[in-house]
Amino acid sequence: MRFVLASASPARLSVLRSAGIDPVVRVSGVDEDAVAAGLTDPAPAELVTALARAKAEAVAREATDTGESVVVGCDSMLLMGDGEVVGKPGTAEVAARRWAANAGGTGHLHTGHGVLRLRDGEVVARADGHLSTAVHFGTPSPEELDAYVATGEPLQVAGGFTLEGFGGWFIEGVDGDPSGVLGISLPLTRSLLAEVGVAVTSLWRRTG
Repeated sequence: MRFVLASASPARLSVLRSAGIDPVVRVSGVDEDAVAAGLTDPAPAELVTALARAKAEAVAREATDTGESVVVGCDSMLLMGDGEVVGKPGTAEVAARRWAANAGGTGHLHTGHGVLRLRDGEVVARADGHLSTAVHFGTPSPEELDAYVATGEPLQVAGGFTLEGFGGWFIEGVDGDPSGVLGISLPLTRSLLAEVGVAVTSLWRRTG
């Protein structure tokens, strides 16, 4: 049984490897704006789940493998304290502005997962879900914020922050699943795998 990660995220790959899975990485190339445009005023949970599902479906459509595999798509967005839902900042200016707005407050990171089970390239089972984790932001000084943005790290991650990198210095705590904040929730993924009839332990790398 192959585990296919439909994401280019180094953080998601690292989480899985640390948890005993060596996935095959296949990037979906999904047009996220087009998927979002097809939804009518979606709630954050609906949006991230739809995007995760679309990524998994896109990778599954290109599958040519024989045998069995599971494809896992993921997406995350931050619901800021002011009610704005944001993804990756993309530019230093946007990252700095969002950090200034979040400093000292709490945001909610919504993470969606889509799981497909394939047999000889055909989808035989589907499951999807989401979770939300509260993130408590610290208040970096202007000099610290400038230095953080200058690393480039926050530009290409949902919400403009990380727990496992430079951003961890400025996150005071999380309420919920920390792995969800890293981009792939291990408990949620285990549950969704079970829904499609796959035990997560069967995917662990063999030791000894």
